[in-house]
Amino acid sequence: MEYSHSDTELIKQPIGYWSWAAHKAVVTRTRAALAELGTTQPQWWVLAQVALGEDGKARAEVTEILKGYLGVGEAIGPEIDATIARGWLTEDGEGRLRFTAEGKAFHAKGAALQRELWAERHAGVSDEEYLTTLKVLQRFIHNTGGRAWHH
Repeated sequence: MEYSHSDTELIKQPIGYWSWAAHKAVVTRTRAALAELGTTQPQWWVLAQVALGEDGKARAEVTEILKGYLGVGEAIGPEIDATIARGWLTEDGEGRLRFTAEGKAFHAKGAALQRELWAERHAGVSDEEYLTTLKVLQRFIHNTGGRAWHH
């Protein structure tokens, strides 16, 4: 890969720009791939969270976890509703979300796509480099008084 600047010049580059550019590139690619599959990124997040539960997950729990994702906030509610309307999830009277057979099949397709996207993003990046990158980004967040959380 050819880098934008020499190492000496890269050290002087602004982290704000490069972290934003990386964010934009990754999110744009992910959302486009999910759109081709027929869903949105927030709907995918809902399905992925429900998949983590042995017997589904409570809507309130899914909402609490996902409302901090990329600033989605309370707009996650309509995305949960959309997964139900599309027939991927059901919601019982106690607010527990569970997969339908169609939803399980769709989740499997989405999970395969996410694995492909992961491999694409990580091409040529060692686990050690990735770990260092995340630790450095978290240090920048901490050093600037920011707050970030991801399950």
